Amino acid sequence: MFEQVVTRPDPYEPYLLSQAIKVGSLLFVSGQAGYDDEGKVVEGGFLAQGEQAFSNLQRALEAGGASLKDVVKVTIFVTDMQAQFKDVVELRRKFWSAPYPADTIAEVKGLYDPRVMIEIEAIAAVPGEGR
Repeated sequence: MFEQVVTRPDPYEPYLLSQAIKVGSLLFVSGQAGYDDEGKVVEGGFLAQGEQAFSNLQRALEAGGASLKDVVKVTIFVTDMQAQFKDVVELRRKFWSAPYPADTIAEVKGLYDPRVMIEIEAIAAVPGEGR
């Protein structure tokens, strides 16, 4: 059995997808980008979008009973690997500590909006849920 995780605000609601799905002790979080509470892409470049994406990820994790420290696998999509990779490492250092989650970083041609430069999806192990 699985449970839909809802956040408020939920800018994904009109697009018929869930912020996250909880299955037993695992939480699968949909890709989180650098959008604000109104669903608008934040200004300020890659790091500003990245920090907002991590904040949005944290909100979805917390709504599902987890936190950034419970993430076991993360996938980070960027639109320019050469220009953005060092900033991704900086963001990882800011938001995680050892042991770091398993990670895939992939360059994509584009994300849901041409202004979006980063999107982060994650799998977390929810504390107290069969662990």
